Amino acid sequence: MKRKRHSLILKLIEENPIATQEELLEYLCNHNFDVTQATVSRDIKELRLIKITDENGRYRYSIPKEKTGDMSSKFLMLFSSAITSVDYAMNIVCINCHSGMAQGACSALDSMSFSEIVGTVAGDDTIFVLCRTEENARELTEKFKGLMSE
Repeated sequence: MKRKRHSLILKLIEENPIATQEELLEYLCNHNFDVTQATVSRDIKELRLIKITDENGRYRYSIPKEKTGDMSSKFLMLFSSAITSVDYAMNIVCINCHSGMAQGACSALDSMSFSEIVGTVAGDDTIFVLCRTEENARELTEKFKGLMSE
């Protein structure tokens, strides 16, 4: 339940200019999650959400942009909750996601700057990852499958 709620929160803040915990609580209730303000507060802390200023000068929740190559807990949380399966063919990795989650998971993947990845393309529920070599694709597939089981 918590993983589904966290996935929804990440999707909601990506799609909506949510500025307060109360607004987030309202969105969650509208999506049939009966939670308290204290739960929302904990979720914000666990997801490490930050507030940014949007183009209209209004504050809103956002996922922090990370410059590090380390797999952050944000990436792991988003990835593990979004991904349903991973496989590869030649030098392309195909990552299947829950409906609507591929672009968020792909954005997190892109922020990690894997040197073996040439580029990514995301749809609604699928990510294609173009790797430099077939060996890179195999290794990434195993790594991603390992993350799914955590």
